[in-house]
Amino acid sequence: MHGDPGMRKDAEITVDGEDLVAFQVTRNGDWHGPEEVQLWCIVGTEDEREAFVEREFTPHFLDVERVDAAEVEVRKKGGDLIV
Repeated sequence: MHGDPGMRKDAEITVDGEDLVAFQVTRNGDWHGPEEVQLWCIVGTEDEREAFVEREFTPHFLDVERVDAAEVEVRKKGGDLIV
């Protein structure tokens, strides 16, 4: 994802009319570029959460989609922050 729509792990989002949950969010580019931060996320439906937790997938064979942060509607920012 190019840019940061203000989401974190367990966020509920809508992309292209599809409701998804962010299982993992990795933030890249804060210190050494590119000009805007990029988020690398693993998302899916709530029904797919158990498969993510149990690692019942091969990361190298997941479909990859690139979107701009402006195309993502964040319905819930994510889980509680633990500081």
